[in-house]
Amino acid sequence: QVQLVESGGGLVQTGGSLRLSCAASGSGFSAMAWYRQAPGKQRELVAALTGGTSTMYADSVKGRFTISRDNAKNTLYLQMDTLKPEDTDVYYCAAGGRWLILGKVDYWGKGTLVTVSS
Repeated sequence: QVQLVESGGGLVQTGGSLRLSCAASGSGFSAMAWYRQAPGKQRELVAALTGGTSTMYADSVKGRFTISRDNAKNTLYLQMDTLKPEDTDVYYCAAGGRWLILGKVDYWGKGTLVTVSS
């Protein structure tokens, strides 16, 4: 059984930074990603890491967010810089196979809340 546990969310001022972590256990996935969801809205892809090093980002976060993975610790990270109030969301860690970026998510974390104040 795969488990994903997020941490690092919190309250930050506009322009500040946060780093989210996702500790993963188990096996059977080859891609990981971060999604976010605001109340009443669909969950959206923020960033993904596939093939070990390939990355992709939503247009809204390009140049501000960085996804990475520490394979030794089996932990996924999302470094978020120059945060804006519109980044306020619950952020979810996700894992899956080669079709993860198309929305085929096999495993979800429970989420961590990021609040950006202005």
